[in-house]
Amino acid sequence: MSTLDSGNPRESAPEKALPFVAPCRELALGAPLRWVALGWQDIKRAPAQSLAYGSLMVLVSYLLSVLAYELGSYILVLSLLSGFVFVGPVLAIGMYDISCQLARGRVPSFGHCLLTSKRNLGNEMVFAIVLLIVFLVWARAASTLHIFFPMESDAQWTDFLVFLGVGSAVGGIFAGIVFGASAFALPMIMDRKVDVITAIVTSVNAVLRNKGAMVIWASIIVLFVAVGFATAFLGLAVLLPLIGHATWHAYREAVDSSAWPPQNDETT
Repeated sequence: MSTLDSGNPRESAPEKALPFVAPCRELALGAPLRWVALGWQDIKRAPAQSLAYGSLMVLVSYLLSVLAYELGSYILVLSLLSGFVFVGPVLAIGMYDISCQLARGRVPSFGHCLLTSKRNLGNEMVFAIVLLIVFLVWARAASTLHIFFPMESDAQWTDFLVFLGVGSAVGGIFAGIVFGASAFALPMIMDRKVDVITAIVTSVNAVLRNKGAMVIWASIIVLFVAVGFATAFLGLAVLLPLIGHATWHAYREAVDSSAWPPQNDETT
């Protein structure tokens, strides 16, 4: 008998046997409130680590705002604020790892967060490039919308409504694309050995199959970010970690990723 025939079937199982998308669970409308509550518990269990990440985001926000002010471009300020929607998920991977460590009964450490980020650096960069492309297309679309801005001296208020309506619709489309792609993708990448495309498709699938709960979750995120901006970024020190921790719990509840092997934890 050939040695090729005597091998363990499990060891020779092809990787392509993995499903194209991870199955998702049906979520109750009140699920986002539970995620926020669990995220708050994580902050209370690891306040130093969580608030350190939040404070870093506040510092980055101030530095970008000062840069925009020095350059004298208010459009740049708006672009930077809008960019939070696109780069936020990537920056939040450290907070996902804090929640993951807490779930495993460990004391969260920054060293572990850095190790996790380094281990997933390739996938993170691919994901960031995808978001960057979307952001650039969005910026181009936003500049094109200026053709709808009423320049006439006798313009009516309805003309401005048309401009605002078209702009909001286009912005909403791009924000929806980013939200659908990033809602669960990065937590899954951090948790499992999965490629970026599978993680993104899984995220979009889970969002589309739970539209009611995800609309509520998106509204909560927008509210938290708005409060953070309204408090001169200071509120982001708490609210961004809260969003990050809650997103981890959202992923664990919404997505069944057990078909993929877990990431190797080199610190175990």
